[in-house]
Amino acid sequence: MKLSATVITLNEEINIGDCLASLDFVDEIVVLDSGSSDRTEIICRETPNVRFFHQEWLGYGRQKNRAAELAGNDWVLNIDADERVTPELKISLLAADTEQFSAFRMPRENYFGARWIKRCGWYPDYTSRFYNRRDCRFSERAVHETLETAGPAGTLAGNLRHYTYRGISDYIIRMERYSTLAAEEIVKSGGTPGVAAIIFKPLVTFLKMYLLKGGFAEGYPGLLLSALYAQYTFLKYAKARELHQDAMHCVQG
Repeated sequence: MKLSATVITLNEEINIGDCLASLDFVDEIVVLDSGSSDRTEIICRETPNVRFFHQEWLGYGRQKNRAAELAGNDWVLNIDADERVTPELKISLLAADTEQFSAFRMPRENYFGARWIKRCGWYPDYTSRFYNRRDCRFSERAVHETLETAGPAGTLAGNLRHYTYRGISDYIIRMERYSTLAAEEIVKSGGTPGVAAIIFKPLVTFLKMYLLKGGFAEGYPGLLLSALYAQYTFLKYAKARELHQDAMHCVQG
């Protein structure tokens, strides 16, 4: 079985070198960049087996699908620049039964700073990333894209390591962008969040992560993440309500 890996990038010089190094077992690596101004392209072009392409940003799902289209093989492993294939996952990928399944999911270990967060709903955090492009593709959502599969997916052993956020500031910077994209998706799907949703959904998010999913057992990081995700939930629904009201004003005007 010939295997391609795909990575979409934008100013990932901090992450991309280690990401590519963890993919040393694949037949090719397709990097699809959306306009990096740092050393991302230089690092990629200096790495053996990498094919580097430029593509204006299409959205997460469409960008990943375009990267798969550029691959030379049907079996594709998609990972992000801040993710790493662990040795255990590498063995599992190479031994995968590609005759029985058209896609495979894998557990993902997520880090906040240098700490692996095992609770708060952050583990095992299964994600489907290894697939046959003839049968599967990513949903073309602006954010939180998922792999759409033609049939049942197999499960691989070994973790995909994800250096999710470097710290609070990194989370807040990305939260601003992701909450806007998520709000746009809510409005696009016809959602009209009320005041009750803006008040109670953040509270539910906090209680679910901190109490039901054991965030309290993580100590301060669990409390911090639960509070940050509650804030993200608040912004997502508040922005969606604002977008909906702005659209209504434009129609009335």
